[in-house]
Amino acid sequence: MNTNPARGMRDFLPDDVRRRQYVMSVIADVYQRYGFEPLETPAVENIETLMGKYGEEGDRLIFRILKRGEEGKTGEADLALRYDLTVPLARVVAEYRERLPKFFKRYQVQPVWRADRPQKGRFREFYQCDVDAIGSTSLVVEAELLGAAAEVLERLGFSAFTIRLNHRKALGGLLEAAGVAVAKHGEALITLDKLDKVGPDGVTAELASRALLAEADAANLVQLFATGGAATNDDVLRRLRTDMKGHEAGLRGVSELEDIVRLSDASRARGRIRLDPSLARGLSYYTGSIFEIAVPDLTGSLGGGGRYDELVGMFLGSQVAACGISLGLERILVVMNARGMFPPVVGATAAQVMVTIWNADTVADAIRLAGELRTAGLRVDVYPDTDKIGKQVKYADSRGIRFVTIVGTDETTRGEVAVKNLSTGEQQLMPRADVATFIRKHG
Repeated sequence: MNTNPARGMRDFLPDDVRRRQYVMSVIADVYQRYGFEPLETPAVENIETLMGKYGEEGDRLIFRILKRGEEGKTGEADLALRYDLTVPLARVVAEYRERLPKFFKRYQVQPVWRADRPQKGRFREFYQCDVDAIGSTSLVVEAELLGAAAEVLERLGFSAFTIRLNHRKALGGLLEAAGVAVAKHGEALITLDKLDKVGPDGVTAELASRALLAEADAANLVQLFATGGAATNDDVLRRLRTDMKGHEAGLRGVSELEDIVRLSDASRARGRIRLDPSLARGLSYYTGSIFEIAVPDLTGSLGGGGRYDELVGMFLGSQVAACGISLGLERILVVMNARGMFPPVVGATAAQVMVTIWNADTVADAIRLAGELRTAGLRVDVYPDTDKIGKQVKYADSRGIRFVTIVGTDETTRGEVAVKNLSTGEQQLMPRADVATFIRKHG
């Protein structure tokens, strides 16, 4: 029988889980200190909750669940696996609006599923780490979100990263000035978002093939997007105002970009913001600021997000301001593993000490000693068999456990325990009551 997990899915062994838990704990700690509260939503949503929220390409990647029982014969789907954490949040806000605070700030770390073609670095099941603020149009929200995300990455050991920033209204102004019909803006943005995947020529060809622009106009627009990220923030602002050709909504977007940069200079994101007209982000629900986190020598981003003031209104019937950012746990882990960024303690085994068993008559006492050490706050394993002590010690060493305890007949009589430090090879006899203190001091 094939024992591999399903394609695009993964098993996580203990070392993998410890690293994942470490990163998630840092994320949760930072977000809590910024006033965000935890939220969890079901893995399965009603299919109508998800459909129509992600654009044409996103909708095709939703994992549908067929109807069950007699209704299953129709081949129709009524449920689907969660595609992201943002749409479920919007549903929650609509469902519990009266029970939530005026300004609802939540973080959420859970898996999502995409019916994508599995390939290196791309999975069908992966975790997202989202933080969102609901209820305010103030640009303080963007500054706080970007500051929190920057602090998470700094805590994890990232130093050279940049937050790319753009605005959907500014993009709309550029598209309209270039001649793209307003009704086609969403389609054009999805195409432009592929710039780093298929290159300028590929995007130009797709814009022309979709009849969004003539080929020459498409090439000019793509050239603007492809080179716009190299200038200073002030240069980008001047260029955008020039290229808008008086487009009122687009100019409002440019002004908001300027304000976000100014406010972010008072946060942990100071000096990390880079205005980038080439940033599009393909999801259709963004309405304002959009951002991605870029790391040198890394294709793709460590996270991204933006403002989506109309998404909650799809469920509630009235507009509710919202903005958020999602960190990609899987990509962060890949980079940290490749660059050796995890603290040594993260790779430590679950146990600090292993209690050996002298013989069949001492099994109960070994369990009792383990309980005493756990009560004292230590992580303790018990060797389950009555093998020779040398074999037990060798096993503890192979697991990376630093200490073992040995209690033979003589030690039991005297109320003592032999503690062996496997890092140094030293072994000491001590009163049973002193074992926990000794291990904590020398561990």
